[in-house]
This record gives sequence, C-alpha cells and structure tokens, in this order.
Amino acid sequence: MSKPILIVGGGPAGLAAATALSSVGQKAILVEKEQRLGGAPILSGYAKLVPTGEWAKDAIGGMVSRVETDASIQRHAGRTVAEFTGEPGAFRAKLSDGTTLDVGAAILCTGFTHFDSVNKPEWGFGTYPDVVTTTQVEQMISSGKGVRCPSDGRKPERVAILLCVGSRDRQIGREWCSKICCTVSCNIAMEIREELPDCHVYIYYMDIRTFGLYETSYYWKSQEEFKVKYIKARIAEVTSNGQKLIVKGEDTLVKRPITIPFDMVVHAIGMDPNVDNRSLASVFGVALQPQGFIGKANAYATFGETSRPGIFVAGAATGPETIDDSIAQGKAAAIAAYAVVNGARVAAQAA
Repeated sequence: MSKPILIVGGGPAGLAAATALSSVGQKAILVEKEQRLGGAPILSGYAKLVPTGEWAKDAIGGMVSRVETDASIQRHAGRTVAEFTGEPGAFRAKLSDGTTLDVGAAILCTGFTHFDSVNKPEWGFGTYPDVVTTTQVEQMISSGKGVRCPSDGRKPERVAILLCVGSRDRQIGREWCSKICCTVSCNIAMEIREELPDCHVYIYYMDIRTFGLYETSYYWKSQEEFKVKYIKARIAEVTSNGQKLIVKGEDTLVKRPITIPFDMVVHAIGMDPNVDNRSLASVFGVALQPQGFIGKANAYATFGETSRPGIFVAGAATGPETIDDSIAQGKAAAIAAYAVVNGARVAAQAA
C-alpha cells in the first residue's frame, strides 16, 4: 500500500483534493488549523456563490459532509504542521500537537487572507460603523437577517460599493488584481436590490473585470435588470456629515468632482496572501512569489508543483482565485500527488 497523501487546508481546494484521492482508493490526511472545515466560504459566512447561485452553506457544506463521512480521509482539525522532512514517497510530518505522520506527498491548499480595510483608513472603515466589507454584507445576507446599517439596524436607502479595496493599489503594496471582486460585487449589488427594491446601489470602479462569461450574467444583468448604477471614479475619501456617509471623489469619465451621500458604504476587499505563508514556506521548504503567495511551476507540463519535489499547491494559496478554479486545481494536484506516491511505491517494489 502507498503512503497517505497529506493535504494542508480544509477549504474548497483541500476538500476537492481529498475527495479526488478517495475516489481512486488513495488514503489522505487532511490537516486544518481551524476547528471547522470549509475554508473562507464557511468560516466567513459567504452567501450565494458565483457563478452557480448556490448558498455556500449548501455547496461547500456538501463538500465538507462528504469528507467528514469518508473513512479513507483522516482529519486533524485545530492543528498545523510544525515540521516536514524527507523526500517524495517518504515524508514525515510532525503536527503542532506532537502527532507524527508518515506520508508520500503533500498538497498545500492553504488559501488566502481577506484584505484588512483598516489599511485603507481614508475610506472610512474602522471610523464609521456603516462602512463595512463585502464579507460582512455576505454574512448579513447568509444570516437571513438581511442587509442593515450596523449603527442602528435600519434598512439602507442608498448603498455605495467601492471596488479594488486592497487590490491594484501600489500605495499600500497591493499591485495585483484580486480577480473575483468585481463579479462578487455585482452579485452582492443584485442581492441587495432583490431584498431592498427601493434601495439605490452604486458601484464605484476603476475598471470592471467581470472576466470570461461573467460579463453578461453579472455586469450587464446588474445594470439592465436590477438598475445598479456604475460610476467610473477615483475615490478621495469617505467622511460623514453626522447623518450620512459622504463619498468624495472624481468622476473620471467627465473629469469632475462628485460628492454623494450614502447610508452604507461597502469595501470590495481583495485577496491577500495567507498570513501564515512565510512560516509555511519555511516548514515545507517551498519558495514564495514576490507578492507573498506560494510559488508554483508552469502549468504546461505540471500539475501544481512547487519548488520542492513531492509538494504540490492548489487554489488561492498561489494567488487570487475563484472557488470553481480552486476546486479544479485541488483535483489536478491530487492526480499529481497520487502519481508521485504510487510511482515511488512501484519503484520500491521493482528495486
């Protein structure tokens, strides 16, 4: 029998990798630092997912249930990997609780960290309670309580969504596009309008990047069917007049200043590297990209290889990624890891 494959991270990519390995009879060991599986969609309380429209608690929750009821997948929640030594086919991992595991390969599915809007203080987060993040709005929607102003619980009559908060911003060291924020913001805008049809929703943007097939079903649909208003602008600051939040900036299409009052302002926050990536890179001996995400080889000849043989990576650990693509990458990495451990086993038998 080949040794089990270690999967680090219990989000969409890790869950997909574990299930894929189980489907071909390969044992897997899943280590998750949190007490619950599911990653950001579950732990952060996401609402309806792009592009299926399924609730995160059902779609990702179903993946969690399949892993938790699979006897071939061993799970260690609330733990991290403290040491990792050896070579492909013969690695040894020591967990934070002292448990030692012998594994044939490892797949890093450690995801990302949401950008912390306190790093963009001029846009009001942390100063005004009704300046919130897209994640907080998702939590409002998924809780069933609806979108409300945190300061007093009232239904907002006018909402601004500010794109690229923590993305494409050299001043704060975030030069990358976070890939999914535009589409998620279009989706949230439509959800707000669906719940509160009298609420006016504005999206402030530098550029709209609803990539691929999302242009029609999110960008155009939100405008034409849900009457979401789009303003191409450069935001200067978010302040308050004591009653309303005031978004000040420049309309970059007509080259004039604009000042509009709102009841709620939403930061469309980007995807940062996992805060643990430096320690993960040290423990597993893998290289990081200059931006801080885990580095991977080119995709033309490999499936999620890192700089260290026998260790693979998938999903948002490598950079901003969609849930669907994270799941696909998790499955691809599982195939590559399976080939390593079974190739090592066959080679050992031949010797």
